[in-house]
Amino acid sequence: MEYSKYKAHFFEEYFEMAKVLFPNYSRKELKKDLEHAVSSEKHETFFAIQKETIMGFVNVSVRSDYVEGATSSPVGYLEALFVKPEFRKQGIAKYLSEIAEKWAVAQGCSQMGSDTWDWNKSSIEFHKKIGFKEEDILVHFIKDIRK
Repeated sequence: MEYSKYKAHFFEEYFEMAKVLFPNYSRKELKKDLEHAVSSEKHETFFAIQKETIMGFVNVSVRSDYVEGATSSPVGYLEALFVKPEFRKQGIAKYLSEIAEKWAVAQGCSQMGSDTWDWNKSSIEFHKKIGFKEEDILVHFIKDIRK
């Protein structure tokens, strides 16, 4: 198994995995977000690869804005982490998160942030297993005000 930074020929498979991870995003919005992530100097994407098969990815960023619970700035942020179902429970996600952390340290960060939905119990368990502590539970609201 090897790990690689993003390469342009990874994009279609990256997009397919991200669609599974973010099923409620429109294809257009998701593609735009992924294109931004791979072109931004404040983001990096790493892939776990075995025999030319992409098994998963992690997208990490550097945030200088407020990050819940952070006591320093900038903060590394685990934006997205995905391992294909057939490759799970092999330590790939943990290793991808460690690569993300090393990248964040190299960018001058001393803390790492992340988030997930409150219904995503497996993600919450994974975060805790790799050393994150739960900081807060946030409920988002929206109201249309123009009729």
